Amino acid sequence: MRAAMLQIRLKRLRRRSHQRIARELYFDIGSRVRRLLLVLLGVAIAHTLAMLWFEDIGVSDAIWLTLTTLTTVGYGDFSAATVGGRVATTVLLYAVGITVLAQLASDYIDYRLQRRQRMIEGKWDWDMEDHLLVINTPKFNGAHYCEILVRQIRETPAFAEVPIQFLTTGFPHGLPDALRAHGALHRHGEADNADDLARVEPENARHIVVLAHDHYDRHADSLTFDTTHRLMQHIDRNRTHVIVECVNDANRQRLRDLGAHSVIRPIRAYPELIVRAIVSPGVETMMENLFTHHGDHSQRYNLPVDGLRWADLVAGLIQADLGTALAYTDETGEVICNPPSDTRVHGTGLIVMVRADQEPTPARIRECLAGIARQSAHAAAAASD
Repeated sequence: MRAAMLQIRLKRLRRRSHQRIARELYFDIGSRVRRLLLVLLGVAIAHTLAMLWFEDIGVSDAIWLTLTTLTTVGYGDFSAATVGGRVATTVLLYAVGITVLAQLASDYIDYRLQRRQRMIEGKWDWDMEDHLLVINTPKFNGAHYCEILVRQIRETPAFAEVPIQFLTTGFPHGLPDALRAHGALHRHGEADNADDLARVEPENARHIVVLAHDHYDRHADSLTFDTTHRLMQHIDRNRTHVIVECVNDANRQRLRDLGAHSVIRPIRAYPELIVRAIVSPGVETMMENLFTHHGDHSQRYNLPVDGLRWADLVAGLIQADLGTALAYTDETGEVICNPPSDTRVHGTGLIVMVRADQEPTPARIRECLAGIARQSAHAAAAASD
């Protein structure tokens, strides 16, 4: 165990060392470009002054002559005629200026290429505001999961243009094309690294999602707990909504006590759960219960329903404290979800949201339906009278 931990630490140290060297090379090119610009500006000013001193031309013509000669355009409308002017042009522009300009162009191209490469590899510091920050990516099929997640976020009108950024080591060679096509960005790093976390500016984020790296490993909650604790030192809870995944249900309350607004199970086959937690906080709790048998859950009752109005059926079950009707199966077996209130239900079963500690028996549901039918018949008779 100790050997494995030591190996992991050595890998992290090597990776951070490589990142440091890459940053130094990048900033070295940037500083060299700035120095060359200053040298080139100095040469241009010196040549302009020399033209004013040696040649019988004005300031604008001197500047024009310097620029056309330096860029090797050479229109021929002006040229150095005196010995001093020609010597100054040869020394300042031919020997120094054109050489510096060529080196500057080469370094600038390298700078742009390295800048683009750093963006692709997630080594660029993006200026983010009111963004959606996703920390970690799933260990298994992470790219596919993130693609579905981002696509569903973009399909929500209110989040169609919201900036999305990932903080993860899951894409060392850059984000997949499908993610970049939806405008997602990423920073290569880990949330347990204070420097990496600061670079994604969690204090400016509107929503933060902390994904469990391995939803099969209950020890993943330790990393989630550490990440959430670090986040709370950066963010304003009244401004930023934090959603975290919890593998072990026993850790749910601990994460809530730490400051997480929403704590959900990692259901990898259904990224919509995360999207609902972002778009409509609280809805994810109801949806999550649909996947489990704990707390509130959906139950199917194979009972005939003949002609009851959907609104009366729903109200009757709620008044009897038996649950909330969600859908019914029609005579062909098709499930009809949330029909209009005036729908006359003709079916073979009901799907009801019930409480696990008070799950009604089919007999109680059948008795309630019979009572609803009697009340509807009495109401219809009274209305006809």
